[in-house]
Amino acid sequence: MKKWILIMLVISTLFPTSAFAEEVMQESRIMLEARTGTVLMEQAADVQRQPASMTKMMTMLLIIEAIENHSLDWEDSVTISENAASMGGSQIFLEAGEQMTVKDLMKGIAIASGNDATVAMAEKLAGSEEAFVTMMNERAKELGAVSTVFKNTNGLPEEGHVSTARDMAIIGQELVKHEEILDFTSTYEDYLRTETDKPFWLVNTNKLIRTYPGVDGLKTGFTREAKYGITVSALRDNMRLITVVMGAESAKERNKQIASMLDTGFDTYTVEPYLEAAEHVSDMYISRGAKQVIAATAQDSLAEVRKKSEEFEEATAVVELDQVSAPIAKGQTIGLMQLKRGEEVIASTPLISNEEVEEASFWQFFTRSFSMLTKGNVETSKQTTSFDE
Repeated sequence: MKKWILIMLVISTLFPTSAFAEEVMQESRIMLEARTGTVLMEQAADVQRQPASMTKMMTMLLIIEAIENHSLDWEDSVTISENAASMGGSQIFLEAGEQMTVKDLMKGIAIASGNDATVAMAEKLAGSEEAFVTMMNERAKELGAVSTVFKNTNGLPEEGHVSTARDMAIIGQELVKHEEILDFTSTYEDYLRTETDKPFWLVNTNKLIRTYPGVDGLKTGFTREAKYGITVSALRDNMRLITVVMGAESAKERNKQIASMLDTGFDTYTVEPYLEAAEHVSDMYISRGAKQVIAATAQDSLAEVRKKSEEFEEATAVVELDQVSAPIAKGQTIGLMQLKRGEEVIASTPLISNEEVEEASFWQFFTRSFSMLTKGNVETSKQTTSFDE
């Protein structure tokens, strides 16, 4: 009997508990509503896995942000390096010395998942893939994707290159804020090198954009180590869902799970919008400003996700404005807006300045003071006349 007990104890130290083993082996899944970030369902969403080509969502995010801040243009030409041309796996077969526009390289990334295209764009933006990877990791941390570590730009297998379903959803949620990116991710087929006698046909690796109504992105992923993964964006009835599956055994199983999750999400939930990002909330007085009144606008949209079966109850908007004086920077936080139901805060957004306000000049202070003094004297005169009568 003692020998049997000893054997059982040894075995139990060699193998993990069944619950832990199931957590590691089962697929990771999550679905969230894009506007609010509300998680609608999840399973093993914080288990670290290799994200494979879903890595390219962060690459695309940094590209589109560079486009929007005007440090990059869609028509900029990129000269392909030996390093970029040497990438294996999925590719658009770039050749060293070839020149291609940023727009065409983005097509190669978003549609065909080109590993070579991601490295070419990394080198264009940061000078080297290594420097670009540093940018990727910094941006991930800023977004709250704290379980993600990128080692390369494209998701090719590399020790320590990991993420989670939750982090992929967070990155996807940020990516869809840049609506222009959806023009690329929702394209099923396109062509590169159309000016040559050998145009290159691009076919989207995400078949759901053709088979599931409302799907317009975002990125598939597959390696033998990572298995099959996907991050999907789908819009229906003014509600956008971000859905992630990682570690599926096949593309068919991956897509089946996504479709089932989206069916449940769209059938069960709805989103109630209250306020759009950049919408005017209140006018605000600025002390000592060259301009005395500015608009306080919402930094983020405000909305609430609820089950369709639940009775809807309106929320109350509470606005708090700070006491601020010039100078004011454009985009500076100048207040807070909260949605409350009773004492519960449902959602909130900072209120920001929609313009820059410089400090008033001496002459502006003088003329304002003189105007107030003159106005005060006139009012006093009126009051005196009224009293005499």
